[in-house]
Amino acid sequence: MEPLPSRPVDLVLLLTPHFNIAATMAFLDPFRVANYLGGRQRFRWRLVSEAGGMVVASNGTRLETEALEALGDTRPEIVIVTSSWTPERFASRAVLTAIRRFARAGAYLGALDTGAMILAEAGLLTGRRATVHYEHIDAMAERFPDVEVVEDLFVHEGRTGSACGGVAAGEYALTLLRGLVGDALTNDCAKYLFVGEVRGPGTRQTDARREPLGNTAPPKVRRAIDIMERHLEEPVTIAEIAHAAGLSQRQLDRLFRRYVRVSPQVYYRDIRLDRARGLVTQTEMPIAEVALASGFASPVYFGRAYKARFGLAPSRDRIEGRVPFEFRAWPMQRAGGE
Repeated sequence: MEPLPSRPVDLVLLLTPHFNIAATMAFLDPFRVANYLGGRQRFRWRLVSEAGGMVVASNGTRLETEALEALGDTRPEIVIVTSSWTPERFASRAVLTAIRRFARAGAYLGALDTGAMILAEAGLLTGRRATVHYEHIDAMAERFPDVEVVEDLFVHEGRTGSACGGVAAGEYALTLLRGLVGDALTNDCAKYLFVGEVRGPGTRQTDARREPLGNTAPPKVRRAIDIMERHLEEPVTIAEIAHAAGLSQRQLDRLFRRYVRVSPQVYYRDIRLDRARGLVTQTEMPIAEVALASGFASPVYFGRAYKARFGLAPSRDRIEGRVPFEFRAWPMQRAGGE
């Protein structure tokens, strides 16, 4: 980003209902710290929503916001759209018009969690790279084929950017901050916030080699899981997976039951069902197409397996699953064994 002007830089955080408050505050805090450690107000910000008033976050926390119209003709340098569940519900004409106006005025447009879907709806990401939380990546790729959807922690290119949420939002903010105030103050801000390392652009959201609490599964099991994850739409056989991982099928089964606690067949089926659930609840794809896109040739078997895993049929989940799970009974417990 361009260096700071002499006056404070104006940030606008545009919140939608069910936004992720952890990601939002993780993004905002480096700018607060930059003001504090820098000894002057380099940044100022406003929290806004379409209607203003209290906005309920995905964990039930409430934040007071200004109405979008209260911004009038102001020209903030940075505008961040922060949303989570069902972003399509909140991409109203007023919101999209405001976003396009900010872009025309030269603002940097960023997004947290699923906010990139709203930027894409506004037409700002055509031909560009963007990211969302990994749970929503398939849905975004389906809805916006003209956007290069990547599984990066964050993307920062030109006048647009996006972060997948969580602590990655703070690393995204520090990357923006570095372009505005330089290395020295940004490093001080990272230290103040106990950020040990800012992972750079291109870092993937999920890394099979790293687990937050340490790896326990052997490399060959992780290799098998990686093969499964790369073949969700067109499944391969367990025998082929075992061979590619350098194991016999019997060895693979024994290792999965020891370290993953289920058989390879069940694990493979369940991650395909997890993909299907994202497409069911976050897109308008016909259920039969969702089944095929998730590697299920039989719609009947797909429907039965889906209900066994999630507790309700795909057609019903398409309605009830769009309610943020914090506000409903979460039917993720499998009903029975393998």
